[in-house]
Amino acid sequence: MKCQNHPVVNKLLLACALLIGATTATRAQGLSSKAAITYEELYDDPYSINKLFLHLQPMYAELSATNVTAGFGIGANYYLENKADFHVSFRQAYTQAFDLARDAAVKNQIIVNEPNNFTYGEIGGTYHIQDFEDDGDTKLALYSRKYNKGNRWAAHMPEHIVIPTKVRKIRGVRLGGFAFDTSLDLKRIAEAQTVVLEDAQGPFPQGAYVHTNQVVKGAFIGGSMSWFRNMAIKPDKGYSILSSNSLLTTFADFMFAPSIEMEDVLYRDPAQGNTLRTFRTDRIETKAWGYRLGIEGKSNRTIGWAYGAEVGSRPGVKGKGFFAMIKVSLPVYSTSLNSRREAFGK
Repeated sequence: MKCQNHPVVNKLLLACALLIGATTATRAQGLSSKAAITYEELYDDPYSINKLFLHLQPMYAELSATNVTAGFGIGANYYLENKADFHVSFRQAYTQAFDLARDAAVKNQIIVNEPNNFTYGEIGGTYHIQDFEDDGDTKLALYSRKYNKGNRWAAHMPEHIVIPTKVRKIRGVRLGGFAFDTSLDLKRIAEAQTVVLEDAQGPFPQGAYVHTNQVVKGAFIGGSMSWFRNMAIKPDKGYSILSSNSLLTTFADFMFAPSIEMEDVLYRDPAQGNTLRTFRTDRIETKAWGYRLGIEGKSNRTIGWAYGAEVGSRPGVKGKGFFAMIKVSLPVYSTSLNSRREAFGK
């Protein structure tokens, strides 16, 4: 059977070809008619950043092999000129419902041990091995007040420019300490490690939910790389002032915990007249080392925001160290800590 071209189909194909050709020509004309943007540099100094940043973290979320939590935290950063910087942070779960291991332990409570709320604290510093200024490029989206009319900004494809700017780069070595406390599903861990929880009277009752608390204290050492931009320009043609004041840091740490404490399980056995039995947890295997990769970003503003993310394997129960965490800080208050004012004699 021969396939014959239908007149209507031919007309549709011809119309599509003409439409595509017209659209391409229009876009080409639009591209060729765009004039270059000129601008006035207002400032470009990546070393002129605030020294102290105070973070309020309304939200963090963490997924680990032993627990899933969500909560809030606080943090701070301090920059000692171009020599070093320091950080401190603390976070904990909102409530029992946002700490899944603790929530399961409370709902299935049959032992004496009280499940602990998830908490994490850290303090550390970075020594700047290299702290230098380099040439780079910064991409800025063009914005004009005329886009505020109606919904033009929502329907407008943002244009952007790329301009040469200065970039402060920091290569550093990190050192600090950390500690965290969390509830654990001990029954699942014992089954995975083929460990039997038992005392002198025998094994723990079958089918019962068993939990415990783990406290890990350790240190970390690693390296970091930072890129700081702190600039602003004023474009012509009615565009608004554009700026980039981002402080971005990536890091990789080796973690070591010489102290890993796991509570023994206390159980009042009704089959033995509520006798208090103690099931030791020292047979559970632990791992004293771990690692993590992370990224942190914030803005060099008096009031701004920040973000962070980490992934890796923490010290703790062997085979259960994996974790991934994200956090958002809003607001972040920063200051240069400079209260001196110039004075001139009359």
